[in-house]
Amino acid sequence: MKKKPIIITWPDHARLTELVEEQNPTSLAPDARAFQQLRRELERAQLVAAKDIPADVVTMNSQVRVFDLEVGDQYIFTLAWPNQQNMSDDRINVLAPLGMALLGSRVGQEIEWPLPDGRSCQLRVEEVLYQPENSPQNENAGRSGWHESISS
Repeated sequence: MKKKPIIITWPDHARLTELVEEQNPTSLAPDARAFQQLRRELERAQLVAAKDIPADVVTMNSQVRVFDLEVGDQYIFTLAWPNQQNMSDDRINVLAPLGMALLGSRVGQEIEWPLPDGRSCQLRVEEVLYQPENSPQNENAGRSGWHESISS
């Protein structure tokens, strides 16, 4: 089954591609698989100018509200660059399976990613609360990432 293209801005695509290309392709490092997966995601991306990105698309540094289809809970995440990940504010690293699943997704889209125990989790993107490309505070984009459980 062919996956639907994801939508990524040219600047995000360029920075993510640079991140992937900096890695040793024969590396046996634990994150080598994540970089290979990210490369595949970038290959299927539909690229758009940052000024033209739809407001309902999850871009880097976007804050997004998602609904867990199995548990029924809602969560808020911020999609972060690897050097921005911080467990205290619960940003989601773009190299993590959930981060890659969120990248380029749209409101209403259901995403699935593997859990460490072999199961998979399904979320639906409910709302993009903040997207740097469509924010009047663009210079402070993505610096207030957090995650919170919201009872439904």
